[in-house]
Amino acid sequence: MLGAQRIWQRIPAFKELSREFVSTLLEEASKVLVNEWLPLNREGDEQGARYANGVVTVPPGFKAAYDAWAQAGWIGLSGDTAFGGQGMPRSMTVGVDEMLFASNTSLNLYITLTIGASVLLEAHADEAIKARYLPKLYSGEWSGVMALTEAQAGTDLGLITTRAQPRSDGTYGITGTKIFITSGEHDMTSNIVHLVLAKLPDAPAGSGGISLFLVPKFLPKEDGSAGARNHVMSLGIEAKMGIHGSPTNVMRYEDAAGHLIGEPHKGLACMFTMMNHERLAIGMQGLGLAEIAYQNARAYAAQRVQGTAEGRRGGPAHSIVAHPDVRRMLLLQRALNEGGRAFAMLVGMYLDVAKCADDPIERASAERFVALFTPVAKAFFTDRGYEGCVLAQQVLGGHGYIREWGIEQYVRDARIAQIYEGTNGVQALDLLGRKVVRDGARTLTEWLLEVRKDAGTAPERFRARLIDAVTTLETVSSELLKGAPADANLVGSAASEYLDLFGYVAYAWLWAKMARVAEAKIAANPDADNFCADKKALADFYFAKVLPRIHSLAASIRNGSSALMALSDDRV
Repeated sequence: MLGAQRIWQRIPAFKELSREFVSTLLEEASKVLVNEWLPLNREGDEQGARYANGVVTVPPGFKAAYDAWAQAGWIGLSGDTAFGGQGMPRSMTVGVDEMLFASNTSLNLYITLTIGASVLLEAHADEAIKARYLPKLYSGEWSGVMALTEAQAGTDLGLITTRAQPRSDGTYGITGTKIFITSGEHDMTSNIVHLVLAKLPDAPAGSGGISLFLVPKFLPKEDGSAGARNHVMSLGIEAKMGIHGSPTNVMRYEDAAGHLIGEPHKGLACMFTMMNHERLAIGMQGLGLAEIAYQNARAYAAQRVQGTAEGRRGGPAHSIVAHPDVRRMLLLQRALNEGGRAFAMLVGMYLDVAKCADDPIERASAERFVALFTPVAKAFFTDRGYEGCVLAQQVLGGHGYIREWGIEQYVRDARIAQIYEGTNGVQALDLLGRKVVRDGARTLTEWLLEVRKDAGTAPERFRARLIDAVTTLETVSSELLKGAPADANLVGSAASEYLDLFGYVAYAWLWAKMARVAEAKIAANPDADNFCADKKALADFYFAKVLPRIHSLAASIRNGSSALMALSDDRV
């Protein structure tokens, strides 16, 4: 559908990749995760990470499973080959990400932050830092984290008070306290590389005064091994609703030695390289958890016999999958999951082109689409992922509320994905405020022209509905562009609903493309297995039962901000 191999062949780094190789790699990842990671998921939730006297201990079995994954080279799968990575495309590795989060979200959080730290260092560190740290991160011998948030500085990072004092040897002394630091302290790896936002003594106020520093837990020796302990410590871990196997730390830096990454006062721009990587990764958390919740709910519905289904009266009792409302829940989960998987691989493809294409114009265009799609991938995947987990819980009825069956853990683990790496409300503001209004809708318009073009080759039964969806998004976007200058609250009031509207239209586009490919394959081989027939049926379901959501969203957006802002602050 995406023409991945054709695109890879135009990019020197990926020329040798084949469909067969990718399929084999994904199958091998699946075997490891099913056999070694998935069995640890419930125990990791029940045991949790433990804190005592500044030391954080990971749940039983986590370290062995992590080490096996790392030693097989999986952590460096997309890493720079010059420093020991394998250089695989992001459009492929998102499939591995989905399986990692589905198998064991808490365990994967140690890894996804390490990969994000590596992406940041690849882009912004000097060669000496890259040579010292990237091979250790790719191998999994060391892990990485990012330290942004402070008690008074969450979304508004310009309020941070962590300080960086220049030293005579060219390093900096970092002093401050950070909160909500995922994997900030643990015993999984021999060293932890902290990427810390702090302010230099001459920093201007606000976000324009933030610099970025690499602060290792242990200072590397000349031979590259971990040496003396740096002044980095955990003051405790949070008691959380979910992801119990992943420690969320309060971290204290007390004149800790750090290295400046990038230019002074330009740290937030550097950190966004990691944050944007993590936003897609956390989107995959929502997708992965929704997928495994669906698989469990589908298996349960197939064997749970309760009553005679509507329209089948007089016969024997049926498994509950025969009941229309259970089918509604299962098909909704599946249609959203498979639409999300297609969107994730599309974003991965743009990331590959932006990073590796020879043509600078092509790279710049891909970067704009990545910027447009990233907040949607993070927020829409995680909102729909949580919705899917709750639907799976509902399919199981009372059993879905009981720990024994496992679905309630997926609900709890999925909930955080809507909050961290920038809340979904912040993602919506980024999409509408920055990527649409501030951009004058130029990138949006370019994308929607492509969708309109594809509508012409979509299966005929979808064409009018897809064009109507595009027109709805275009019209709403135009109305918001015109209204925003006169109404300071308009963007904020519309943003979350606008992101959902955007997401449903994007999925419709991709489902139309999937249906077109599936129907062509069926025509070529009518006796093939059910995979393509299922895609065709799910596309019909999406257009009939899911896409109509856009009309209520559009109507609400068009009602403006007045009803939302009518009450004074003290009366809300």
